[in-house]
Amino acid sequence: MTRVFSGVKPTGHLTLGNYLGAMRQWAAVDQYRADALFCVVDLHALTVDHDPARVRRLSRQAATLLLASGLDPERCTVFVQSHVDEHARLSYLLECVATDGEMRRMIQYKEKAAREQRRGGSVRLSLLTYPVLMAADILAYQSDEVPVGDDQTQHVELARDLAVRFNQRYGHTFVVPRATPPAVAARVMNLQDPTSKMGKSEDVGPGIVYLLDEPDVVRKKVMRAVTDSGREVVYDREARPGVANLLEILAACTGGNPSELAGVYESYGALKRDTAEAVVEVLRPVQETHKELCADPGYVEGVLRDGAERARGMARPTVDAAYRAIGLLPAGADSGAVVGVSAVR
Repeated sequence: MTRVFSGVKPTGHLTLGNYLGAMRQWAAVDQYRADALFCVVDLHALTVDHDPARVRRLSRQAATLLLASGLDPERCTVFVQSHVDEHARLSYLLECVATDGEMRRMIQYKEKAAREQRRGGSVRLSLLTYPVLMAADILAYQSDEVPVGDDQTQHVELARDLAVRFNQRYGHTFVVPRATPPAVAARVMNLQDPTSKMGKSEDVGPGIVYLLDEPDVVRKKVMRAVTDSGREVVYDREARPGVANLLEILAACTGGNPSELAGVYESYGALKRDTAEAVVEVLRPVQETHKELCADPGYVEGVLRDGAERARGMARPTVDAAYRAIGLLPAGADSGAVVGVSAVR
């Protein structure tokens, strides 16, 4: 059975972009068609300055929202990254396979490092190496597919390169994964800057719709969305990015086609009103289920505990095999023993 791995980083509140671009697909399709693992990748949140209490709070909220979006722990594995030691264990081995040049070519590192340098500061070493940890997240589970937006494709390519290199040098140990970008609404853009992704790391902003925003807040943000010059409603991502973003959000919420929807509207106002109501309705069941889950924290804790145990059982044979393959002596082993390297899924 195909194995799928994906995760969310608790660096900010989850957004409409996270839901339409990933989480809804995970719940509606991926957990039914594959052996699927969905992870709150909290270790990745430590690559930047952070408040420890906030990271814990956002990690719990992210896990709860994953369940509220429709993930069923009877069908898939939902867990927190730091609860499974194999992620960190494998990450160091892959650092011993990756190169400095590969890390410094990562787009996110280059952009953030340059920004900090202009401010007279520097970034944490973990920001440079975290793509290797992301590769470990994927490879530890012998994942076949990684559903990601196009901004994360470079990181999956790194995981592929490291898997191939490790296999060639030390014996076949890892499945070589592939990125599988979602077909619709892969990138929901910021309502105030439709050329930029609606990112959760920006903690405030009228251009970001959060999954737990109240309906009136959602309506206000959508109605104030930046549009484009002219009055005609046309779907053109390059020339009319603001209108295109609204049409894509509306299409993703209603199951329509952006180009066809453009022909329905004669004014930006009508488009904004319908888009706002569509977003409110899409978020309503998620918010209602989230509220119910928050009233039963023991249930969420149990899901994460069971999920971590299941994930650990999947990852440990592969990571142990990687340790043997790369030349590390197994704990308690006879120094003269010959140990196989095969990792069986």
